[in-house]
Amino acid sequence: MHRDRKVKILATLGPASATPEMIRKLFLAGADVFRINMSHTSHDAATQMYEMIRAAETELDRPIGILADLQGPKLRIGEIAGASAVLTAGQSFVLDLEPQAGNAMRAPLPHPEIFQALKHGSSLLIDDGRIRLTVQTVQADRAQTTVAVGGVLLSRKGVNVPDVVLPLSALSPKDHADLEHVAKLGVDWIALSFVQRAEDVVEARRLIKGRAAVLAKIEKPSALEDLAKIIEASDAIMVARGDLGVELPVEHVPGWQKQITRAARAAGKPVVIATQMLESMIEAPIPTRAEVSDVATAVYDGADAIMLSAESASGKYPIESVTMMNRIACRVESDPNYPSAVAGLRTPPQSTPADAIAEAAHTVADTVHAAAIVSYTNSGSTGLRVARTRPLTPIMVLTTRIGTARRLSLAWGLHCVCTVDVTDFHEMVDKASRLVFRERFARSGQRIVITAGVPFGTPGATNVLHIAMVGSSGQRLEIP
Repeated sequence: MHRDRKVKILATLGPASATPEMIRKLFLAGADVFRINMSHTSHDAATQMYEMIRAAETELDRPIGILADLQGPKLRIGEIAGASAVLTAGQSFVLDLEPQAGNAMRAPLPHPEIFQALKHGSSLLIDDGRIRLTVQTVQADRAQTTVAVGGVLLSRKGVNVPDVVLPLSALSPKDHADLEHVAKLGVDWIALSFVQRAEDVVEARRLIKGRAAVLAKIEKPSALEDLAKIIEASDAIMVARGDLGVELPVEHVPGWQKQITRAARAAGKPVVIATQMLESMIEAPIPTRAEVSDVATAVYDGADAIMLSAESASGKYPIESVTMMNRIACRVESDPNYPSAVAGLRTPPQSTPADAIAEAAHTVADTVHAAAIVSYTNSGSTGLRVARTRPLTPIMVLTTRIGTARRLSLAWGLHCVCTVDVTDFHEMVDKASRLVFRERFARSGQRIVITAGVPFGTPGATNVLHIAMVGSSGQRLEIP
């Protein structure tokens, strides 16, 4: 089987969906990659989810990607006496390191690193920005603030500090333990939260030791300032609009979504759009019109993947949510305006032989009206290069490595098939012709465009482009 769309769907597993039957149904409904949210998942539960996904993969005979999303450091205020206090705009309010329960005049903030980074004028956002404080003075153990936006302050609510870089690693002790567990399991992607700078990604990559690909979540304003280096250090990017929309003015988020998407695409790195895409479907069987438009915009922008969070993890309609996202994506990609929208964001190839071949494959496929582009790859880089050009021609990736096939399930337009390696040119063409016929991308008499590297099996050596014609049973025909 293959999807009738280019963009991929990333579905989060949780109480509503973490069973073998539901995972199978979600995949058949359109999910290409499954997300395990380590903020809410124990190691035992993560192991069970992993095993269920791999069992579904075997049953369905299709590579399925698994992404483990690390929680990242969680900054919270301490306890409030009576569990709550009312803050009024304009009043003074103190945050300090004292352990005593807080009240309407002060609250404990047990994070000395925050006080190290604060300065006059810094903002502190509590409870997803429902309460906003402005720093007046700061010392090593306390900050005097003015309440800019008041409200009810509850115990243990989260704190965001949007306009400073905190002296914190993106990996908490919990994240270290979670990372090691999911890497040993064999997940394909590890998503890194609380990324402030490229060094955070480098640190995670050092700990992962090549056992999984690294996806950096862009959710902090400081990450936007170091965006180019973060993209360079990462294997993929996620536009995490939840926290980003807390720390930035919400009207800035759509523009940044487009900028991040274009920057990741230009670098040939998969980009995922996430958070609240079909939020109303947590409780309702159909989405709002605005949500449909939001999903469609991400598809028109050429994002590699669109993500469901609580909709598929804990909502009432997980299968309906995936089905709806699939329907929206298919409809957008069949829109006459879609080709020009995607082509308008096409970026020039990099000055490498492999990029030149990928760009040429797109052009040749368009010129000869090829039924498919077939790319041989071991590391996955060739498939990503072809996907970067965003051809409307279907792309089939042939690889000897199941890990590569699973990882590429996140990338735009790539249909991956695991096969044994080829040893010579004729075998390469014959195998591509047979498999593209078997996978129903091409019929007898149709042309295909093949990219590969010689010597065969050499990573990063893409240097061959060939046009072949498919015969009546998938065999290669000579082109007249």
